[in-house]
Amino acid sequence: MTREIFWLTLTVILTGLMWIPYVVNRCQVRGLTGAMANPSRNDKPHAEWANRLMFAHDNAVENLIIFAPLVLILDSIDYSTKWTVLACAVYFWSRLAHLIVYTLGLPVFRTLAFTVGFFAQVVLVLAIFGIV
Repeated sequence: MTREIFWLTLTVILTGLMWIPYVVNRCQVRGLTGAMANPSRNDKPHAEWANRLMFAHDNAVENLIIFAPLVLILDSIDYSTKWTVLACAVYFWSRLAHLIVYTLGLPVFRTLAFTVGFFAQVVLVLAIFGIV
């Protein structure tokens, strides 16, 4: 396993686990039966932090769709440098930071964390085209 694939694996695991806290909140707010029911406009709302976590999860999934293929392309062309490894690590940590600051409701830090992750993806694109 390359180091880039290692960071991709951690990112996938993180993204795959993000739903757990807000579903626990849903069970607390609506009860187990209410949490398993079909969504309704009359449902009791989640806690604000849980709503923000749901949005962070959506954003993580949307960005994983970009990050994962970039890492897999690099793996398929057998290209790995200190910069690609660093970009993948930075991407993972920026996504974790994004999750935390979004859930806490810190908008400026949320945007900064997102932007750092975006630039990590840019480094991977540049690496694919042999620029980095």
